[in-house]
Amino acid sequence: QVQLVESGGGLVQPGSSLRLSCTASGRTFSTLAMGWFRQAPGKEREFVCKINWSGTGTYYADSVKGRFTISRDNAKNTVYLQMNSLKPEDTAVYYCAASRTTLNAFASADKYWGQGTQVTVSS
Repeated sequence: QVQLVESGGGLVQPGSSLRLSCTASGRTFSTLAMGWFRQAPGKEREFVCKINWSGTGTYYADSVKGRFTISRDNAKNTVYLQMNSLKPEDTAVYYCAASRTTLNAFASADKYWGQGTQVTVSS
Protein backbone atom coordinates (compact mmCIF):
# COMPACT_ATOMS: atom_id res chain seq x y z
CA GLN A 1 0.00 0.00 0.00
CA VAL A 2 1.23 3.47 -0.90
CA GLN A 3 -0.10 6.66 0.65
CA LEU A 4 0.44 9.96 -1.11
CA VAL A 5 0.18 13.43 0.40
CA GLU A 6 0.26 16.53 -1.78
CA SER A 7 1.15 20.03 -0.62
CA GLY A 8 2.05 23.42 -2.02
CA GLY A 9 -1.19 24.53 -3.61
CA GLY A 10 -2.57 28.02 -3.23
CA LEU A 11 -3.87 31.19 -4.85
CA VAL A 12 -1.50 32.92 -7.24
CA GLN A 13 -1.68 35.58 -9.92
CA PRO A 14 -1.35 34.83 -13.64
CA GLY A 15 2.29 34.56 -14.66
CA SER A 16 3.38 33.40 -11.23
CA SER A 17 5.11 30.18 -10.23
CA LEU A 18 4.19 27.49 -7.75
CA ARG A 19 5.79 24.21 -6.71
CA LEU A 20 3.73 21.24 -5.64
CA SER A 21 5.14 18.37 -3.64
CA CYS A 22 3.89 14.83 -3.19
CA THR A 23 5.40 12.66 -0.49
CA ALA A 24 4.86 8.90 -0.47
CA SER A 25 4.87 6.49 2.41
CA GLY A 26 6.72 3.22 2.36
CA ARG A 27 10.11 2.05 1.21
CA THR A 28 9.22 1.28 -2.40
CA PHE A 29 9.01 4.83 -3.74
CA SER A 30 12.06 4.41 -5.95
CA THR A 31 10.31 1.61 -7.84
CA LEU A 32 7.20 3.67 -8.67
CA ALA A 33 6.37 5.68 -11.75
CA MET A 34 4.78 8.94 -10.61
CA GLY A 35 2.46 11.41 -12.22
CA TRP A 36 0.35 14.51 -11.77
CA PHE A 37 -3.25 14.92 -12.87
CA ARG A 38 -5.68 17.78 -12.43
CA GLN A 39 -9.41 18.34 -12.35
CA ALA A 40 -11.04 21.69 -12.97
CA PRO A 41 -14.60 22.43 -11.81
CA GLY A 42 -17.11 20.76 -14.07
CA LYS A 43 -14.45 18.93 -16.05
CA GLU A 44 -13.00 15.44 -16.07
CA ARG A 45 -9.66 14.71 -14.48
CA GLU A 46 -6.86 15.11 -17.01
CA PHE A 47 -3.26 14.00 -17.27
CA VAL A 48 -0.58 16.62 -16.65
CA CYS A 49 2.77 14.85 -16.59
CA LYS A 50 4.62 11.71 -15.49
CA ILE A 51 8.10 10.55 -14.55
CA ASN A 52 9.71 7.13 -14.43
CA TRP A 53 11.20 5.52 -11.35
CA SER A 54 14.71 6.86 -11.92
CA GLY A 55 13.74 10.35 -13.03
CA THR A 56 15.39 9.90 -16.40
CA GLY A 57 12.14 9.81 -18.36
CA THR A 58 9.35 12.37 -18.34
CA TYR A 59 6.30 13.17 -20.45
CA TYR A 60 4.00 16.20 -20.48
CA ALA A 61 0.58 17.12 -21.75
CA ASP A 62 0.77 19.67 -24.54
CA SER A 63 -1.09 22.21 -22.42
CA VAL A 64 1.76 22.41 -19.87
CA LYS A 65 4.81 21.56 -21.97
CA GLY A 66 7.53 24.17 -21.53
CA ARG A 67 5.88 25.64 -18.43
CA PHE A 68 5.72 22.72 -15.98
CA THR A 69 8.55 20.45 -14.83
CA ILE A 70 8.20 17.19 -12.97
CA SER A 71 11.08 15.87 -10.89
CA ARG A 72 11.67 13.46 -8.04
CA ASP A 73 13.96 12.90 -5.09
CA ASN A 74 13.94 9.20 -4.24
CA ALA A 75 15.91 9.84 -1.05
CA LYS A 76 13.01 11.98 0.19
CA ASN A 77 10.19 9.84 -1.27
CA THR A 78 8.96 12.98 -2.98
CA VAL A 79 7.91 14.03 -6.46
CA TYR A 80 7.65 17.70 -7.41
CA LEU A 81 5.72 19.73 -9.94
CA GLN A 82 7.27 23.09 -10.71
CA MET A 83 4.67 25.25 -12.42
CA ASN A 84 5.80 28.45 -14.12
CA SER A 85 3.93 31.05 -16.16
CA LEU A 86 0.67 29.98 -14.61
CA LYS A 87 -2.57 30.76 -16.43
CA PRO A 88 -6.15 31.00 -15.18
CA GLU A 89 -6.90 27.79 -17.10
CA ASP A 90 -4.41 25.96 -14.87
CA THR A 91 -6.86 26.39 -12.00
CA ALA A 92 -7.76 22.92 -10.72
CA VAL A 93 -7.31 20.41 -7.97
CA TYR A 94 -3.97 18.72 -8.62
CA TYR A 95 -3.59 15.05 -7.79
CA CYS A 96 -0.45 13.00 -7.39
CA ALA A 97 -0.53 9.40 -8.62
CA ALA A 98 1.78 6.42 -8.33
CA SER A 99 1.95 3.11 -10.11
CA ARG A 100 4.20 0.07 -10.17
CA THR A 101 4.60 0.16 -13.92
CA THR A 102 6.62 1.57 -16.74
CA LEU A 103 6.19 5.09 -18.00
CA ASN A 104 4.55 3.86 -21.22
CA ALA A 105 1.94 1.83 -19.35
CA PHE A 106 1.24 4.49 -16.73
CA ALA A 107 -1.97 5.79 -18.27
CA SER A 108 -3.81 2.46 -18.12
CA ALA A 109 -2.21 1.00 -15.02
CA ASP A 110 -3.77 0.80 -11.59
CA LYS A 111 -2.72 3.77 -9.51
CA TYR A 112 -2.51 5.05 -5.97
CA TRP A 113 -3.91 8.56 -5.57
CA GLY A 114 -3.37 11.45 -3.21
CA GLN A 115 -6.15 13.60 -1.81
CA GLY A 116 -5.39 16.55 -4.06
CA THR A 117 -4.29 20.14 -3.55
CA GLN A 118 -6.09 23.20 -4.90
CA VAL A 119 -4.32 25.55 -7.29
CA THR A 120 -6.12 28.77 -8.17
CA VAL A 121 -4.71 31.22 -10.70
CA SER A 122 -6.55 34.50 -10.61
CA SER A 123 -5.90 38.21 -10.59
